[in-house]
Amino acid sequence: MTDEQERVQPSGVWATAVGVARVRALESERENALFRDPLAQAFAAAGGLWPSSPPPADEAARRRRLAVSLSIVIRTKFLDDLLQQASASGVRQVVLLGAGMDSRAFRMDWPEGTRLFEVDTAAPLGFKASVLRQEQAVARCERITVAVDLRADWPGALAAAGHDPALPTAWIAEGLLIYLPQDAVELLLARISAQSAAGSRMGLTLGSRGVIERFGADAAPGSAASMWVSEMPDDPVGWLVGHGWEADSHTLRERAAAYGRPISTPPQRAEQPGGLISAVRR
Repeated sequence: MTDEQERVQPSGVWATAVGVARVRALESERENALFRDPLAQAFAAAGGLWPSSPPPADEAARRRRLAVSLSIVIRTKFLDDLLQQASASGVRQVVLLGAGMDSRAFRMDWPEGTRLFEVDTAAPLGFKASVLRQEQAVARCERITVAVDLRADWPGALAAAGHDPALPTAWIAEGLLIYLPQDAVELLLARISAQSAAGSRMGLTLGSRGVIERFGADAAPGSAASMWVSEMPDDPVGWLVGHGWEADSHTLRERAAAYGRPISTPPQRAEQPGGLISAVRR
C-alpha cells in the first residue's frame, strides 16, 4: 500500500492541526510572508483542505475565520522568533508539545547539535510521517518523535527518548492549552517546570479572555472553536512567576503591528493581558 492509502485521516482535536497547516500554506504564498512553510501545503492537501475548504456560511463566520487565521500567522512568527533567540542563547534542546503539523525541524535553520523533540499522539505523528516520506523531507536538526498522550506520563516518554532535564530546553505549546481544562493546564506547566534547567525558554499561546464566548457560542460541531475549553488567567505573568518563570505577555494586536500586519478594526473591549507568552526559567 502507498502512504496515501495507509494514511489515517484527521479527526478530533488533532484534525485542527491540518487547518493550521492550511493557514500557513496560504501565508507562505504571500509576497510579504512572515514565514515560509514549504511543507504546509502538503499537510493541508493530505487532510483534504487544499486547494480550498468550504467557505463560511455567513459574514460573521467569515470574519471569525479571518481572525483565527491572523492569530495563527502572528503566533507562528512570534514563536519562530522565540526559538531563534533561544538558539542564539545556546539552547540546543527544543520540545514541541502537541506538535501537530509543525515543520520547524525542516524549515528553520538550527545550530549544530540541536535536538528537536515532537511530542504528540501516534495518529497525528503517523499521518505526518506519511506526508514527510511522500515529500522526501529532510530535517535540519536531529528530530525525535515521541508518541504519547499529554494526559499520560509524557515526561517519562520524553526522557526515554533522550531529553536531558539538566540542560536548558526551549518549550513550545502552540495552540494547545486552549483545548485543555484548567487542571490539565496546571499539570502541564508543573511538568514543564520540573523538566526545565535554569535558562530554559518557553513559548505559550493562551486563549484571550472572552474568546470562547465570542467564537465558541455558535461554533459548528467538530470545529476548532467548538473544542476550546480554557482561557488565560487574569494575570498570566504572575501565574508563570508562581511556577518559577520570568515572563513577558504580548497581545496579538501589538505583535501584528510590530510585524507590519496592523489590525485595522478597533478592539471590541479594553485590551486584556496578551495571549502570546515568552518566558525564561529562573
